[in-house]
Amino acid sequence: MDTWVIVLIVVVVVVLLVVLALALSRRSRVAQVRKREQAREHLQEAQVRGARAEQEQARAEEEAARARRERAEVQERTTLAEQEARERAARAGEEQAAADELRAKAEKIAPDLTADRHVHREPGDTVNPDYPEGGATRR
Repeated sequence: MDTWVIVLIVVVVVVLLVVLALALSRRSRVAQVRKREQAREHLQEAQVRGARAEQEQARAEEEAARARRERAEVQERTTLAEQEARERAARAGEEQAAADELRAKAEKIAPDLTADRHVHREPGDTVNPDYPEGGATRR
């Protein structure tokens, strides 16, 4: 074989190797560009989802705060209502004690009268249920 043929074959092989290397390099760059674009899309999607998540978190915190505020208001109203009920019960007790005291004084002064100014009935006296006063009606 002549040397020029061997040189030609070597040059062709070297050129083919260079072309193959360039093609692989370009293919690698295209793949890298595609990957970068995909990564960019992922980042954009992550930003959108992150913003949505922050909005949902803010709404959830706002609802929780509203619920806590409403619970506190209800608790305050309940406490005030219970306090009012205790005060009313205490006043009722005082009124009942005063009424009992006055009834006792009235019994002491006039033992034969009841609180409604009728003659006191002894236990065992029967009363017609249609006439609780025990007498005829007035006209």
